[in-house]
Amino acid sequence: MKKLVTNLCNVAFHISMLVLTSCGTDDPLPIEPPVETVIENLNNGRMQGTLTENYTLKSSVQYNLTGQFIVAEGAKLSIPAGTRIIADAGGTNIYIAVLKGAQIDINGNAGDPVIMTSVNGEAGDWGGLTICGKATTTAGVDATAEVGGFIYGGTDDADNSGIIKYLVIKGTGAQINSESQYNGISFYAVGSGTLVDNIAVINGADDGVEFFGGTVEVSNLYLENNDDDSIDWTEGWSGSVTNAYISHTVAGFSTVFEGDKDNGNPIFTNITAISSVGGTALQFKKQSGGTITGLHLSGYDVDLDMKDGGALSNVQIEGADADATLMNGETKKYTLNSGKSVTALDISGWTWRNIGL
Repeated sequence: MKKLVTNLCNVAFHISMLVLTSCGTDDPLPIEPPVETVIENLNNGRMQGTLTENYTLKSSVQYNLTGQFIVAEGAKLSIPAGTRIIADAGGTNIYIAVLKGAQIDINGNAGDPVIMTSVNGEAGDWGGLTICGKATTTAGVDATAEVGGFIYGGTDDADNSGIIKYLVIKGTGAQINSESQYNGISFYAVGSGTLVDNIAVINGADDGVEFFGGTVEVSNLYLENNDDDSIDWTEGWSGSVTNAYISHTVAGFSTVFEGDKDNGNPIFTNITAISSVGGTALQFKKQSGGTITGLHLSGYDVDLDMKDGGALSNVQIEGADADATLMNGETKKYTLNSGKSVTALDISGWTWRNIGL
């Protein structure tokens, strides 16, 4: 009996040693890595912080934008069709920014666009979308943006900051400081490798879209009731806009176009702008200009404003210098004699611009 107990004790000892050995340093139990705060926020439907790795949102989740959401260099944010992002209203520091060397892929479609708005979609509620790229700008390499002090600009005109397809943005233009507001979308030195197609910016307190240099090309652009300029550019932007419909029904806006500084000769094709409240259509500052074909203007008090006395030859309409006559009592404001009455762009098929709003 005593011998049996001793043997059983020996067996128990060997089993315990095997268990201890299996749990030793040679075969450690897996330890779950900590989840970054920004990822934890995203997993809980909240967008705030700096994303440093690739992440794909879920269309089944409504995301609340509660602060600055920044996509850092080397990271990509992917947004599938039907995703809704609701920004806090009154948010000076509530915006989405894609930094130089980062990417955003917005993959909406005609039946399921991606929506970025505030609860009420009122002008000035939030900051909008800012994208910084590596293309050329007259501001130079590594210029500093007024939004967040972000760095933009380089030498790669074919730079790719991602894809933006079927995106509707509403209620942007929150105040940055006493003199500046956010745009709906700000393109800082964004390159031609970036695909931008089927975009709507509605009820912005500042510009609909603004280009700070770069070479990005945009197609199918809908801009409604943006308080400042619908399409604004500066720093030698040399890209293009093809098929744009601009609507003004609220008085006090600035312009349809505002070009400033150096003339990168951007190309505009099939541009329709309609106002029920007067205002100025095309404004060019300094030596800026562009080439326009397929222009339809209706309801504006001023067709063309060469604000700083730039040459009419800077503005090419239908393959010739702008054909314009000075308005009575004016020295820089013109009525276009021709080139503004093509058939208006038919946007009856652009039903995506109203889905989900």
